[in-house]
Amino acid sequence: MSCKLTQSYVSGYLDGELDLVHKIEIDQHLESCPDCARELESLRSLRAALRGNQLAYAAPAALRGRIESALASAAPAETRERKSAWRLPPMWQWAGAFAVLTIFAVAAWRIVPALTGASAEQRIAAEVFTSHVRSLEGDHLSDVVSTDQHTVKPWFNGKLDFSPPVEDLAGDGFPLAGGRLDYLEGREVAALIYKRRLHVINVFVWPGASGTVSARVLAPRQGYNTIEWSRGGFHFWAVSDVNPADLAEFARLLQARIAP
Repeated sequence: MSCKLTQSYVSGYLDGELDLVHKIEIDQHLESCPDCARELESLRSLRAALRGNQLAYAAPAALRGRIESALASAAPAETRERKSAWRLPPMWQWAGAFAVLTIFAVAAWRIVPALTGASAEQRIAAEVFTSHVRSLEGDHLSDVVSTDQHTVKPWFNGKLDFSPPVEDLAGDGFPLAGGRLDYLEGREVAALIYKRRLHVINVFVWPGASGTVSARVLAPRQGYNTIEWSRGGFHFWAVSDVNPADLAEFARLLQARIAP
């Protein structure tokens, strides 16, 4: 994992919100990158300082007394409510509960296999959608900002174990805007950024099997359209909030520029 990606995930790492795979990858990166390790320690120190007593405000003793009195007066009523809640319900309520449990059991029997049997393509689609949305937040969109393909393509040299195909489609209304490193399928990939008027199109690229797989349109997700295809030994996933016709035209133009 690169320093850029580590910085993107560091908040979730500190809060213990990352999945096991990303946590292990960040742990490994921190062992070999003293700069990121120092930044992590700085954030930990800042967090500890913010939680320190010097920034805390002690409530007056009188307020504590009023709260304790209010809790004490409410306790009998709360105890009565708890006791009444434990009374056995009538038989018809037991029957209703049994019916609800039966419905949930049938639903789980049908739904759980579908979830656990999600295809690799469905998992990638979810990752692509998440990465696209995350890139639109703050300054996560571009690591290199340029409309020149001869600037963007060399930028990836030494950062990836492959050289992504980079094409400029400005003449067709889809100008190149830059690129960045991203993370999909457990590996670093290239993300190429294109524009369509005020809309952003993210194109995720990584090596795949040789041959060509025709573009396939996925179901829209929260207003975002996605198309995936393979060509020239690479997988391509394009996602944007442009209308489906524009995204399909963009995919067609990009495919035509890349040798099969």
